[in-house]
Amino acid sequence: MSGTAPRLKTPLPLPAGTWPKGRSPLAHLLHALNQPLTGLQCALELAVASPRPPVDYVRILREALELASRMRTLVEAIRELVSLQEEETGGIELCPLDALLRETVEDLRPVAETRSVHILVALDTGLLVQADRAHLTTLTFRLLESALSLAGEGSELRVTARRERERVIVVASWSPGLPAERSPLSRPELGLLIARAAWERAGGEWISTQAEKTQTSTVRLSFKAAAPRMPEP
Repeated sequence: MSGTAPRLKTPLPLPAGTWPKGRSPLAHLLHALNQPLTGLQCALELAVASPRPPVDYVRILREALELASRMRTLVEAIRELVSLQEEETGGIELCPLDALLRETVEDLRPVAETRSVHILVALDTGLLVQADRAHLTTLTFRLLESALSLAGEGSELRVTARRERERVIVVASWSPGLPAERSPLSRPELGLLIARAAWERAGGEWISTQAEKTQTSTVRLSFKAAAPRMPEP
């Protein structure tokens, strides 16, 4: 065995908030968990394979801690996803989705300013959906917070919502920043993946697209769809 823990191959990145065709989001997270778990085992096997200088043990332990931290992040996402799947819909009421989006954007503006991200908003009015208002608010916040975190510094985040026949179309588009250290499953990407799973459980249709400099998440939600309960981030 060589003197350095083997580096795991990083799969080709998918657009944020997506998973391979034919695989559920939970299966995708479990598959991702196997990568740092394998790396951690290799690092520990390397540490006990033969006597080494103290500096080597320190390096191996640092790599093991990094892998353990990544595993913890993935386990937290898995736990949140499972909780989401087990929750039942609560008190349903007519909710103004356009107002919730606007409030969420205003809540996120201070964060956007610290990263020099300009948020552009274009929302139709009167976009009413039947939902549990508190959890629809959490759902909306998770979508826009994740998109903002993925946007590059000095770029723009565009948020639009409109009515199209009997559906509400919500679109968030941004210019991605530099690849995250733990990409393709950094915390913001995991947040977007969980947000997608929640929107789809609500009966919405999610479409992720990626152009050369722009990434877009589109949600199509029926006026009669109900948002499920979602764990707090």
